[in-house]
Amino acid sequence: MGTARAAVPIAADRARAEPLTGIRLDRRARRAVVGLVVVLALLLAAMVLGVGLGTVSLAPDQVLGILARRLLGLGVERTWSDATEAIVMDLRLPRVLSAAVVGLGLAVAGATFQGLLRNPLADPYVLGTASGAALGAAIAVLIPVRMVVLEFGLLHGLAFVGALTAVWVVYRLSRPSGPAPMTSLLLTGYAIGSLLAAGLAMAMYLSGANLRQIFFYLLGSLDGSAWVRLAVAAPIILGASGLILVRARALNGFLLGEEAAAHLGVDVRRERAVLLALASLATAAAVTVAGLIGFVGLVVPHVVRLAVGPNARLVLPLSALGGAALLVIADLGARMVGEIPVGVVTAILGAPFFLSLLRRVRSGYEL
Repeated sequence: MGTARAAVPIAADRARAEPLTGIRLDRRARRAVVGLVVVLALLLAAMVLGVGLGTVSLAPDQVLGILARRLLGLGVERTWSDATEAIVMDLRLPRVLSAAVVGLGLAVAGATFQGLLRNPLADPYVLGTASGAALGAAIAVLIPVRMVVLEFGLLHGLAFVGALTAVWVVYRLSRPSGPAPMTSLLLTGYAIGSLLAAGLAMAMYLSGANLRQIFFYLLGSLDGSAWVRLAVAAPIILGASGLILVRARALNGFLLGEEAAAHLGVDVRRERAVLLALASLATAAAVTVAGLIGFVGLVVPHVVRLAVGPNARLVLPLSALGGAALLVIADLGARMVGEIPVGVVTAILGAPFFLSLLRRVRSGYEL
């Protein structure tokens, strides 16, 4: 009798899991394919515009010609000057690619945290990553030492260390014994984030004339993008995001709850730790090179989920491309209106959506 009773919830969980594990996906899969094509086209167009527009505007055919000649080795007839080629290859292309990689990482991390926590209001900074990075950067400003390694200064190094340390502390404190419920993780992240924010406030108070540098980091910017920085950060962000995509099935299981995930064969404790670590690593690398850029990891995964449903196998790749496109467009807008921090632009775009999302949650909306 006990076995029969236990089989009922397991069967029910499997029935609920069908839309998440690849069964009966025809309509949503077709919608996802169309979405991938549209978002990829938008991303490519935004990247071409991002490379071509600026103080010195370049025609799209010039941009494509330079890229085809330098990146693909094609024998395109040269109709541009050395200065034009330097603008494209040394200044704008690294910035545009950095925006795409950072946006991709933040969106994938946001989708991961929303799935793990089963909360549409979760973002990549939910475990204190932002507060840890900000405090690390502020401490670097206060230290009277200036060093640069591979285009990364002490600020970037301490921001990366601070972000990962904050996540590690949150995870350790939230699991005194055995697997920790995600609610405990979320509350611990909020508490540690508040404590780190207090430390940041003290560091800003003591910074004196260096306060502007801290504010510049907090607002987020891609102004210092370079090939060397991209070469260091991109493998971390893309590698972590790729490993999350491989674990889409486990993330789908978490959407049903930890007990249901265990019934479906997911090693809950291990997969939760791995997904948290990968999402946090991608976020830490992103904030190291671009500062604190908000709303990308909140808005993009939620819009994608509304369009194609909760299946992580569809949500993650669409979020990756959508996040990349959004940040490339936002950075282009920031440059065109006078080199304002890109975090300001994403806040202007994301805040209205966030308010509407809060209203949906109050009305009983669930992930």
